[in-house]
Amino acid sequence: MSRGLNKVQIIGHLGKDPEMRYTPSGKPVTTFTVAVSRSWNSADGERHNETEWFNIVAWGTLAEICKQYLNKGQQVYVEGRLQTRRWDDKEGAKHTSVEIVANEMMMLGDRREANASSDAAPAEASGAADEEFPF
Repeated sequence: MSRGLNKVQIIGHLGKDPEMRYTPSGKPVTTFTVAVSRSWNSADGERHNETEWFNIVAWGTLAEICKQYLNKGQQVYVEGRLQTRRWDDKEGAKHTSVEIVANEMMMLGDRREANASSDAAPAEASGAADEEFPF
């Protein structure tokens, strides 16, 4: 059996509050960014830091949960798959976007840090990805 694997897992902090929209058919889709930082020492002992930003897309119930419970600065675990989208704008310029289509999300860190609005907020959520693209 020859099968591929497209699975991504990240832990980082939200760069801004999630934004939710609806497709023409009424499906909710939420987008947000997550910053993942890493540090290392070079051979000469110098300390280096690097931050990578990831665009996240969540669909359906997971989109609604992300919009309701996630806030800028909050630490989050996201699991999903990488997806590349390509399009031409009105002027004919070509664009490419790489994003993580989330199917699992878990809020991490201190709730006070995230300014959680409810003690009943789910600690983790999952949802199926949809293939519609509203953008």
